[in-house]
Amino acid sequence: MNTNVHIEKYDGIIEVKLDKPKVNAIDPSMSKEIADAFKELNENDDLRVGIITAEGSKIFSAGWDLKALNEGDIKLDQWWDDGDYGEGGFAGLTENWFLNKPVIGALNGLVIGGGFEIAMACDLLIASDHIEFGLPEIPLGIVPDAGALQRLPKLLPYNISMEMFLLGRRLTAQEAMNFGLVNKVVPYENLIDSAREWASKISKSAPLAIQSIKEVLRSTESMSVKEKFDLIRNGKLDIYNKMLKSEDAAEGVRAWVEKRQPVFKGK
Repeated sequence: MNTNVHIEKYDGIIEVKLDKPKVNAIDPSMSKEIADAFKELNENDDLRVGIITAEGSKIFSAGWDLKALNEGDIKLDQWWDDGDYGEGGFAGLTENWFLNKPVIGALNGLVIGGGFEIAMACDLLIASDHIEFGLPEIPLGIVPDAGALQRLPKLLPYNISMEMFLLGRRLTAQEAMNFGLVNKVVPYENLIDSAREWASKISKSAPLAIQSIKEVLRSTESMSVKEKFDLIRNGKLDIYNKMLKSEDAAEGVRAWVEKRQPVFKGK
């Protein structure tokens, strides 16, 4: 079967690679393919972390398929209700409120528009040193409403975000790292190995502990520090409370005392 999304699973990791020449533009069908992969990550206990990247070194993704929009295959008004983009919103990540397993974005090329919005929905970002980030929507008469308007002012200084929104400013990979938007910048030839190294380290950690971090952060995002403490202690965070009572928590402490590597089972 021909597909524009290549999936590879190994050692607790699911790797999602976009491959739709020329710019990895994503229509509802492709979005659903990506979303299905992250749905599997969420539901499969053998999978602990995801990587999303793309083929080649030119572009990660230009986001929305504007040709499909122009030809009427998808609509602009209330686009989120038009067609099946899959669970988790555009590309399965931009509105994924239930995925507690981490996703690493390995940004191989230009990150623009909806591709930038996918990247912002990841938990960790590693960027090739030659890439740039941009939001080209304003000259098209539209706005980046699949995550950039919602997330970018939280990730960058407000005035830099507004430059990107209003003036089309592009950020280099190094600027993005200086602002804290990406975690690491590496040469392109080291990109996927760097992402796999991080994913491997995460996959060897206690699964419930890793998942509880995302659960707590997402659930407490808009709260005061006191409110965060109250929520954590009221017993309503399922994964966090399961983690506290888990065999893995006991194993981790025991392994530290016995000066050996822990063997985590996700329970």
